[in-house]
Amino acid sequence: MSRPRLLALLLALTTLVIYLPAVRHAFVTYDDGDYVTENRMVQNGLTFAGLQWAFTTGHAQNWHPLTWLSHMADCQFFGMNAGAHHAISVLFHAANTALLFLFLLRLTQKIWPAALVAALFAWHPLHVESVAWIAERKDVLSTFFALLTLLSYTDYARNKSGGKLWLAVLFFALGLMSKPMLVTLPFVLLLLDYWPLQRFCSVRDWRPLLVEKIPFFLLTLAACIVTLLVQRATEASLHEYPLWFRCENSAVATAKYLLKMAWPDNLAVFYPLTTVSAAAVVGSILTLAAISVAAWIWRKDRPYFIIGWLWFLGTLVPVIGLVQVGSAAMADRYAYIPSVGIFIIIAFGLEELAGKIPRIRSWLPAGAAVVLIACVVVTERQLAYWQDTETLFKHALAVTKDNYLAYDNLGLALERQSRPTEALAAYRESLRLDPSHRSLQLCIGNMLEKMGQPGPALAEYQLCLAQDPQIAALHGAAAGALATLGKQDEARAEIFQAEQLDPKYALPHIVAGKIFLTQNQTSNAVAELWAAVRAEPYNPEVLTTVARCLAADPDAAVRDGRNAVVFAMKANELAYEHNAAVFDVLGMAFAETGDFTNAVASAENAIELGTEAKMADVPAFQNRLELYRKQQPWREAFAATNAPAQN
Repeated sequence: MSRPRLLALLLALTTLVIYLPAVRHAFVTYDDGDYVTENRMVQNGLTFAGLQWAFTTGHAQNWHPLTWLSHMADCQFFGMNAGAHHAISVLFHAANTALLFLFLLRLTQKIWPAALVAALFAWHPLHVESVAWIAERKDVLSTFFALLTLLSYTDYARNKSGGKLWLAVLFFALGLMSKPMLVTLPFVLLLLDYWPLQRFCSVRDWRPLLVEKIPFFLLTLAACIVTLLVQRATEASLHEYPLWFRCENSAVATAKYLLKMAWPDNLAVFYPLTTVSAAAVVGSILTLAAISVAAWIWRKDRPYFIIGWLWFLGTLVPVIGLVQVGSAAMADRYAYIPSVGIFIIIAFGLEELAGKIPRIRSWLPAGAAVVLIACVVVTERQLAYWQDTETLFKHALAVTKDNYLAYDNLGLALERQSRPTEALAAYRESLRLDPSHRSLQLCIGNMLEKMGQPGPALAEYQLCLAQDPQIAALHGAAAGALATLGKQDEARAEIFQAEQLDPKYALPHIVAGKIFLTQNQTSNAVAELWAAVRAEPYNPEVLTTVARCLAADPDAAVRDGRNAVVFAMKANELAYEHNAAVFDVLGMAFAETGDFTNAVASAENAIELGTEAKMADVPAFQNRLELYRKQQPWREAFAATNAPAQN
């Protein structure tokens, strides 16, 4: 094996080892639901219906069919094994590392600068988000095709092979279908024509260079149009934030990316968009202007500087916030490709310095090794924050200010761990920081109900309904609270409203079932529970709730142990991570069928998971375990339990 190939393999394998802990990580609540854990089309794997959907949907505010197919392939082969999904992203990152090295080597014929750029790209902590976040598969996938585009284009430019040019066009199209952020890649090709390909010697050379790139620019235009059409109906807006505000934030964010590349501290999954100080704006503009002036002055003597700088600025343009999507000031993942430009400046600048000052050459390898080791250490630390939602957003709260989204996602994580008091506090803080997010009152109401406070919960639902009466989930939640308070006529009215707004919504049927049980109308109650399953057959919370009733209700006419086991096992299969509450219900279901061996095993699983998650329900799990060991089933009045939360 040649030295370049061996070095490429070594870079890739080292990257795999560094990111190996990711295979033990879970899915997170932030965006992983849109992409995998709550996306039934993706969970079905590679199907013809899924293929059609991938190429026609604007789900998650983007048109990126290859990204959807990538997630579908993961589900096809690995199911909901989060570790396997993470492993595929890590493999793409390792492949990108090798491709980047081979591309720069082929482009410049300089092995050690190319290796340093690839190593910085692979091991810099700023890139952890792109690799460790399953929802950001689009980052590593699109970069994979972008690097294949650059490799093919380099071969074309060196050998004048028309086939290589069209291969580059194909890879570019595939990259755009993975993430439209690549729209500025044709400009990168023009930069490479200047250096190091040196295809541009005079003004007359520009015309043929532009003509040959017409297919690339046409693809860019098409991607821009599709992206704007998709995002027009979502969060993208040129009017929500004034132009001056977006420009100020763009300047500051660009400078912050440079700072975080130099000193990667206080990295977070979300940086809230806030007003920036005049000093920060002026300082950022002056910094960017000074670097730009230096790049222009050195364009002939140090062409790598202006090319690296324009690579950084140009590839950052689509995500810098001039068209503001969402409410983030910046994002670590946006630096995944742009950072390569800065690393080119560093690596080739060091090479030039070593050539001019021989004394530097002897200690340069040691210095580079120290920097790379530091990157690895910080990357390992940053990677650990991505192990689960609670850890991720507690870290975000520790390193940012007024992070309403972090409180929101932390609340959801705590809610799923049956820690309602902590979840309620997180939701309330998120609402305080962002009063416009009225749907949080639904979450707050859910927590109050779980804490046995249906009256205050109802007040939260009604306050939110006054703002937006067209949300079926709010009517369903209000119906549940009203039923618990004994206001059955009012509850039925809310059930009717929910069913009118969304006929395929399970919660109204569950609430109706509870009402019928309080009236001893067993057959009607059972019919409503089955209707709930038919309405949302792939909702783990609905399946768990119905299974609990069929397994443990005191009324023998309601109980159906066999179907309770079926529903609970299906809920366990659909849940994107092992869930203590599901195992608890599975234990109830097995006990109802007389299978106390499996009932004990399920209860023990519930206790283990609940203890790990610090759930308040663990003592109840232990009480049920003692019953199962005595060959006794669990009984509880379903009409007195809470309906599943519907966020």
